[in-house]
Amino acid sequence: MQIISKETLNEQEIHALVNLYASVGWHGHTPENITTIYKQSTYILLAYHDEVLIGCGRALSDGVFNAAIYDVVVRPTYQRQGVGQRIVTHLVRDIGEVSCIHLISTLGNEAFYAQCGFRKLTTGMAIYQHPKLATQYLE
Repeated sequence: MQIISKETLNEQEIHALVNLYASVGWHGHTPENITTIYKQSTYILLAYHDEVLIGCGRALSDGVFNAAIYDVVVRPTYQRQGVGQRIVTHLVRDIGEVSCIHLISTLGNEAFYAQCGFRKLTTGMAIYQHPKLATQYLE
């Protein structure tokens, strides 16, 4: 497996990401969405096995105080093989010395992120503008 850091994505990578997101049931990620969210990302990592995209992760950072990790996605046939942990480890390393790295886990993946060193926030809050997500993730 090879993890590649990217600054921009080409059309082939965008379509491979759409396929990767769909493999885990995230069907709302269109080529246009992918292009926009990755253009706005500070750090982009793509994980490949024999030229097949098997995982990804991205992060936003102000470079001083805060960063946030998003969209750590691993193709189901490669899950539980250390791919996600390597992506998170690389992102944390790339982000470097900031005060806090934030992350919101998808349901059921909290233990994975705890193994990567993340801990629950005492004062974490969010506004979800999509009602379904608000129902799933807010107390």
